Amino acid sequence: MLKVGVTGGIGSGKSTVCRIFMVLGIPVYDADSRAKWLQTHDPLLKSQIIQHFGAHAYLPDGSLNRTYLAEQVFSHAERLQLLNSLVHPRVAEDSAQWLALQQAAGKPYAIKEAALMIESGSYKQLDLLIVVTAPEEVRIQRILQRDPQRSREQITAIISKQMPENEKIKFADFVICNDGNQMLIPQVMNVHQQLIHATKPLR
Repeated sequence: MLKVGVTGGIGSGKSTVCRIFMVLGIPVYDADSRAKWLQTHDPLLKSQIIQHFGAHAYLPDGSLNRTYLAEQVFSHAERLQLLNSLVHPRVAEDSAQWLALQQAAGKPYAIKEAALMIESGSYKQLDLLIVVTAPEEVRIQRILQRDPQRSREQITAIISKQMPENEKIKFADFVICNDGNQMLIPQVMNVHQQLIHATKPLR
């Protein structure tokens, strides 16, 4: 079974692309959502976060104190790197178990979706990588509509800290352009057909 990654910068529309793959019957592992779940439900990860960030990292009901944690890592690169070093290995283990289940179910390929797949190095555990792209202004407008509580300045600050698209593309086996002008479904279908008929990794 081929293990395929889907990544892209904030607002690129990678989740939209993954929903199309799901309609085609392809299982998708959302690493970012799963990471949030693990931070609340994985006993080992919870204990590690408390050890390094204190008991205030969790609310009395046991849920993650996202506001507190964001304050701890915002503008502190070394603290953010520490948090990622705790979360990423647990996500990697969780996704490996999930991929094994999909292989046992006889799926032709399965997708792992993550924003920081290249930055974390997790793409190296996969066979192929799809990068979803969109112009920066399109991405900004999408995020403003999706998250009205965020300002344009906040969004551009997030984008500036992410790997530039032209750098991400260098790692890509497939590029899907989600600029709002090129039709998205035919691009996904083209990649899907290549993956369905692949008998071995295409690299």
